Amino acid sequence: MNGTRPPPPVKRLGQHFLIDPNIARNIVSLAALAPTDTVLEIGPGRGILTAELCRVAAHVTAIEIDPRLSNYLAERYGTSPNLHLVCGDAMKYPLETLPVGTVVVANLPYYLSTPLLFRLLEQRGRFSRMVLMLQKEVVDRVVAEPGTPHYGILSVMIQYAATATKSFTVPTHCFWPRPEVESAVLRLQMKETLPLILEDERRFASLVKAAFAHRRKTLVNSLKNQGYPQELVVKALQTLALPMAIRAEALSIEQFIALTHLLSP
Repeated sequence: MNGTRPPPPVKRLGQHFLIDPNIARNIVSLAALAPTDTVLEIGPGRGILTAELCRVAAHVTAIEIDPRLSNYLAERYGTSPNLHLVCGDAMKYPLETLPVGTVVVANLPYYLSTPLLFRLLEQRGRFSRMVLMLQKEVVDRVVAEPGTPHYGILSVMIQYAATATKSFTVPTHCFWPRPEVESAVLRLQMKETLPLILEDERRFASLVKAAFAHRRKTLVNSLKNQGYPQELVVKALQTLALPMAIRAEALSIEQFIALTHLLSP
């Protein structure tokens, strides 16, 4: 390694660099990587997690949008034979080119964490598991249970596709500069089989989005406002023995699946 100075953080990119090597080791340990594993890292920053990943995995693809950091990583870690550095936007990277069974391990940029989560979910068949450091509030939304304030679209869609576990929180002093929000590490174990076929999954996703479009309204009114025939929704709720005044946050994933079947043409 040479003496290249790392570039300073850019506020508009929401850069808060992990500086605690113990946290990086804990994240990699949680990923339970085998020597044959391929890893995708999004937002490697200054490379503290990247170095740990390269130490234990067969191949690491690290995508960094900031050219300054990408150049720094290339100079610092470019000699690692199992590291493939990509200077680009993870929202545009062709995830379908990664081998099936890839493990995602990343400190996701917080300003883009939800879109990235949904993009990773779109290619969930390519990934066996994900270990992600996120804003604690986002992790709380992912693992939330029905009937709780954090339960919403993110909870339903991720828990449909994966077993979600909030593993541990990360203090603000583990980053530089210190973020104003708390962080937590989320582990997602992708489910091998899912209850819906692809066409029904699209209807399921549309239904969940419509159901939570107006959280203060009853499910009947929220779905009606999103174009679902009211009489069909009422009949479906009656079939499922659910009250007419029920709201979206009270429904389990299984009930959303059942509702998808009942409301499908």
